Amino acid sequence: MRQNLNLLQGTLDLLVLKALGGGEAMHGYGVARWVREVTEGALEIEEGALYTALHRMERRGWIASEWGLSDNNRRAKFYVMTAAGRRQLGAESSTWAQYVAAVEKVMRAEAS
Repeated sequence: MRQNLNLLQGTLDLLVLKALGGGEAMHGYGVARWVREVTEGALEIEEGALYTALHRMERRGWIASEWGLSDNNRRAKFYVMTAAGRRQLGAESSTWAQYVAAVEKVMRAEAS
């Protein structure tokens, strides 16, 4: 049985930007599905948190949106990353890599 991991505070924006980093417009459900599939179900994004993050990121200019039709012909808002979002993804990716490296050092260290 696989246990879902809780998202660390501050990682949601990084995950959303990465999902949109391929240049393809995605609606919120598509972003959540991409994260779930890539992590083989280890990470699930709650709908409320996702849409709050999408709206915040749109206000910051990291993503832009446009209304369209989903695969099942429902009206949905589709999101794409902006140039500012690509810069933010680069900055957050670098910070995340440093964080992961630091935690890995702690996990490999002998306890005193």
